[in-house]
Amino acid sequence: MKLEKLLYSIDVQNMMNDQDVTIRGISYHSQKVMTGDLFVCVRGYKTDGHKYLSQAVANGAIAAVVEEFQEELKIPQYLVKDGRLALAQLGAAFYDNPSKKMKMIGITATNGKTTTSYITNAILENEGLKTGLIGTVSIKIDDVSIPSELTTPESLDLQSYLNQMVECGVSHVSMEVSSQALEMHRVENVAYDIVTFNNISREHIDSHGTFEKYLEVKSSLIRNASEKSYAVLNLDDPYSASLVNKTKAQVITFGVNSKDGHIHCKNLDLTTGRGKFTVEILKAFKVNDTEYIPGEFDIELSVPGLHSVYNSMVAITIALLCGVSVSTIQETLRNFAGVERRFEFIFEDDIKIIDDHFANAGNINVTLGTLKYMAYKSLHIVYAIRGNRGPTVNRENAETIVSWAKKLGVSELIATKSVSHVTEKDTVSDEEQLVFEEVMAEANIKVHLIDELPEAIAAALNKATAGDLVLLAGCQGMDYGAEIALHQLEKRKLNISKEKLFLPLRNRVAGHSEKELVGNHLQE
Repeated sequence: MKLEKLLYSIDVQNMMNDQDVTIRGISYHSQKVMTGDLFVCVRGYKTDGHKYLSQAVANGAIAAVVEEFQEELKIPQYLVKDGRLALAQLGAAFYDNPSKKMKMIGITATNGKTTTSYITNAILENEGLKTGLIGTVSIKIDDVSIPSELTTPESLDLQSYLNQMVECGVSHVSMEVSSQALEMHRVENVAYDIVTFNNISREHIDSHGTFEKYLEVKSSLIRNASEKSYAVLNLDDPYSASLVNKTKAQVITFGVNSKDGHIHCKNLDLTTGRGKFTVEILKAFKVNDTEYIPGEFDIELSVPGLHSVYNSMVAITIALLCGVSVSTIQETLRNFAGVERRFEFIFEDDIKIIDDHFANAGNINVTLGTLKYMAYKSLHIVYAIRGNRGPTVNRENAETIVSWAKKLGVSELIATKSVSHVTEKDTVSDEEQLVFEEVMAEANIKVHLIDELPEAIAAALNKATAGDLVLLAGCQGMDYGAEIALHQLEKRKLNISKEKLFLPLRNRVAGHSEKELVGNHLQE
């Protein structure tokens, strides 16, 4: 491609050594540069692409987009105000704007992005559509999946994935959209047909500075949506509801508690932990040639949790906007197995064990809120303190646990720092441990602090008796929790086959170091 043509997609403020060259590709990583590439210097949190421009040139870069010229390098350089924004714009232009050739579904929330995108993808697939999926766990291009490195890929990589989807004939793409992706222009120039905003709570405060800034960034997916798109908003969440009149998109609203929207979830039954409810269309709405008039249909979920009800309501609304049949929606939700570490039942026998990522106050609220509806004798919580998230997040998490403690009959819990099961970036600091213990002490909740994750889980399993519920709660520090718990149960020589016992680990990504061992168990 002629560089001159590609440069029309960005705002070039100045240039040095300008030449009419033909580029082979675009790169922002100096070690991945190929001969004939345009290199884009991107400033990140920890490093600056300008430091590696000379290495990129040595590896074959023939031109560069920069925020500051490097006069000692004689290749063409084009000055822009924001290299990260330019990377997104160049990527979209280089791949000929692939998002405009498919139905793009952008899903954002503090909690539930992954599950909602997976449910949506499953519904669309079962309708017979060729689908793509972009998210925290994996990138799926039709029937091929590759592991994800970021919730939302870097802009150039994203455009490459979307282009591959177009080439494979994908028609619908379900995509998690993180706040970092929005703020760092990773999703710039993505043309969304449907955008959703389910909930928000105080997560990523350190990344954005304040909750207000986080909300501003998060909600931009809705506020910047085009008049040709649809915005799905949750009236039960005040922040989502506040966006109803702040977008050009055609708004479709839903609620579990609220009956003021287009769609209402009524007759909710969570006694088994798995929701049964009726979807009631209260206000007629039209999508292309399809008109949805007031009516209702029943839903049974195979995945547990109140949060799964909300995630399903988003996915159901998206499916209706895509013209999917009610029967496909019902069948998919009845059989959808869920996403790992999202209120996941990993053992259901004499005791029940639930594995949940328990990331923040909002997530903790819906998780513990669901337990309130469930029937069990005693609750045993093993909580992995969040490392490297600062005292604010850990105080809020602890305060949320405390707010539910009395309702759930919790007077003590086991906490762990998962010392040997977290990397340096997730290590629990003394300050984070202290603030958690202080909040618990003020509420008269006894904390059994155990450094290592296996010992913490063993302590809970040793206390649990028939009819009890064990909750493995926490993000990175609890990623290995399910595998550890099941191996400990195996040693008890339960009257259960190894294949059945280790089935929840078959396709697990989190805590995957012992996957080979698990595979051997499944083959025995």
